[in-house]
Amino acid sequence: MGVILKIENISKQYRLGMVGTGTLSHDLNRFWAKIRGKEDPYLKVGAVNNRTAKATEEYVWALQDINFEVQEGEVLGIIGKNGAGKSTLLKILSRVTSPTTGTIKTKGRIASLLEVGTGFHPELTGKENIYLNGAILGMTKAEIISKIDEIVEFSGCELYIDTPVKRYSSGMRVRLAFAVAAHLEPDILVIDEVLAVGDAEFQKKAIGKMQDISRSDGRTVLFVSHNMAAVKSLCTRAIVLEDGKIEFEGSTDEVVSHYLKGGAKLFNTKEFDENFENEIFKLEQISVNNSGKEILEPIIESEEIELTTSFRIKSTNPEKYHITYHLINELGEPMFSFSNTQNVPLQTGLNSLCCYFPKGFLQSGQYFLSLLVIENKKKAVFVERDILSFVVVDAGRELGVYMGREPGYIRPNFNWKRRS
Repeated sequence: MGVILKIENISKQYRLGMVGTGTLSHDLNRFWAKIRGKEDPYLKVGAVNNRTAKATEEYVWALQDINFEVQEGEVLGIIGKNGAGKSTLLKILSRVTSPTTGTIKTKGRIASLLEVGTGFHPELTGKENIYLNGAILGMTKAEIISKIDEIVEFSGCELYIDTPVKRYSSGMRVRLAFAVAAHLEPDILVIDEVLAVGDAEFQKKAIGKMQDISRSDGRTVLFVSHNMAAVKSLCTRAIVLEDGKIEFEGSTDEVVSHYLKGGAKLFNTKEFDENFENEIFKLEQISVNNSGKEILEPIIESEEIELTTSFRIKSTNPEKYHITYHLINELGEPMFSFSNTQNVPLQTGLNSLCCYFPKGFLQSGQYFLSLLVIENKKKAVFVERDILSFVVVDAGRELGVYMGREPGYIRPNFNWKRRS
């Protein structure tokens, strides 16, 4: 296996405003610079690709100095906010548009699925568009014929395969377009955020097909999506684009965690001010760490984890109240809730409660805590969502036949017995 795609110093500049307005002077300036052997004067200017900022320049860098390599058989995830430059990058890779500067080196055929029904002629039938797309990808007619039954079956559009594509729904067009791109054996498959148009059954089917393409066939996939669960299940590596630049790259777990926390540095302890106080409750501090370790040390999954909450109860009837935590994973999915109701009643004044997670209970990853104070097991008198986030890391435990992180987020230690 070697490098199948190499991106070197790719940048893309666009002119803001109305196309064709005032461009003659710019063209003359560029021409005059060129005949004198000078650099294009407009490559020296250009605003950062921040869609929320007010325009201060006539030009903007949609992409700037992008460099990365993709290995054969690798599935690369490309994530980022809307307007970060993801689609522009894929359009350049697919030769839909050309870069302003930089070079792209590839080996083999590239198949692209950038928008709903990309490359489809609306007046042609589904079957005719399969032949058209195959020809564009460089397939012979015999190769397409050998695959056409498999493509139609995978797309689930057999009833409409002889109907013009203009009468297809957006979901049906995506189904057929993906089936064509995936089955006509490209060396590199480029997929933008189009699978979200399909239903849940097709998304699952498509992700399974992409896994087969990369693992069984050794083909390369570039995948753009805002679905972090799909990125984590499919991709072997990922990059984050922000304002047209590569902001972070690494393993999929690292990149998704970095993206979801907004690139901010996380601290596993937090002190609170008067904004976290009402007439009943005053929160002072929450901390998460391994038992007996310093707060700022990494939290290791193979050691016991201690959650400490310091707070004051102002009521003279503290037994009416209890605290409840909701633990949420890095995809924003609630995992479980836990509270002090069983064996540690609250008291008036200062309370400092500790809760312990057994060794190996939480797998490596990022977690968020939401805190609620409940009165009489019915009414919430204090609610603060995502009040603290913390990261659990793998200390290098032996995984046997598994490579990397095991599925799921928790590993409960169940009680096993031999039945007589």
